[in-house]
Amino acid sequence: MKDKLLNLLNNSYSVYSHFPVAAIVVTKDGKEFNGVNVEDASYRAGSCAERVAIFNAITAGYKKGDFKELNLMTSDEHHIGTPCGTCRQMIFEMFELEDIIRCYSKDGNFKEYRVKDLCTDFFGPANLGE
Repeated sequence: MKDKLLNLLNNSYSVYSHFPVAAIVVTKDGKEFNGVNVEDASYRAGSCAERVAIFNAITAGYKKGDFKELNLMTSDEHHIGTPCGTCRQMIFEMFELEDIIRCYSKDGNFKEYRVKDLCTDFFGPANLGE
């Protein structure tokens, strides 16, 4: 997975932050969906790699409960980054609480989390009275 993420970093469009991020979502049936961060000058209209990968899987017909893991790599050589709050919200919506989020540094070191460890007390259907 490390090598796939390293190659995918090259596709990032991060001309403003200069902070490439790559993500690969793996579904329960073993399919992989790629994502990279895509920026624009306003920053807000861009999208993070994690959400792009999730959106690609959803576009292909996958739904909540079909996901197994999310793998993430930042361009930082030694620092292991984690998803931002907006991405954590989407992860909370689409993944099960026991699913894996594996976060890599560019040198290949990683930390593995469960969704429930990174996504606590997020806004969800219960907050909407459902």
